Amino acid sequence: MTGFDGSDADHDPGDPAGRATDEPVAESRAPADERQPVTFSREGIRAGLLTCLPVAVGVGGYGVAFGMLARRAGLSVAEAALMSATVLAGAAQIVAVELWAEPLPVATIVLTTLAINLRYSLMGAALGPWLERLSPGRSYGSLLLMADENWALTMRDLKSGSGRGAFLLGTGIAMWCFWVASTILGAAAGGVIGDPARYGIDFVLAAVFVALAAELWEGRSTLVPWLVALATAVAAAELVPGRWYILLGGLAAAAVEVILHDR
Repeated sequence: MTGFDGSDADHDPGDPAGRATDEPVAESRAPADERQPVTFSREGIRAGLLTCLPVAVGVGGYGVAFGMLARRAGLSVAEAALMSATVLAGAAQIVAVELWAEPLPVATIVLTTLAINLRYSLMGAALGPWLERLSPGRSYGSLLLMADENWALTMRDLKSGSGRGAFLLGTGIAMWCFWVASTILGAAAGGVIGDPARYGIDFVLAAVFVALAAELWEGRSTLVPWLVALATAVAAAELVPGRWYILLGGLAAAAVEVILHDR
């Protein structure tokens, strides 16, 4: 309706711009990872595989060390290779062969490796916002090949907004191939080389994790969860028997991240 002076009589008189009060308010934008579609393609697999190759080579050095330790524990080359092919968890595998004895302490090995590998539940949950948009076969199939190193690479890629849901599978293929091959190499050479610590091979994994930590650095905000995880893990290693310090450090860092995110 138009007034005698030609102005819009239905506008809010308290609004100097003359805008209608019932004008719809623009919705706030969703976070970038929610707006970005997630695809599963050969290109994503290829990108993940190529990106992970340098890391997989480094992990291969750790696989050689595991193969040597497995042989010293009494496993055959085939048995060591089978463990690497079906478990794909370096820390848990090394602990398992360290506990290997006659009679085999099955309960101790199961509980210890469970404590070590519980961190994968946290890592899988972190990938949930992206993988839940894929089919169960693709998401769970990719998670079967998840390890610490390729999880870190995948998180970095997905957070960048690439939307490559197959990236984890590609990195996992690279990790699996190098891990199994290096295990076979280490187990075959174990009887000749002896203790891998003599050659510094046992330090390879620590070096790989330092490099990955540098890649995941996002500024000073990253420092607080890292320091909390470090302090918690060190304290738990001294106070709690077994390998629970790995899980407890991860849980402490996750709790701090949630608190900081909600502030």
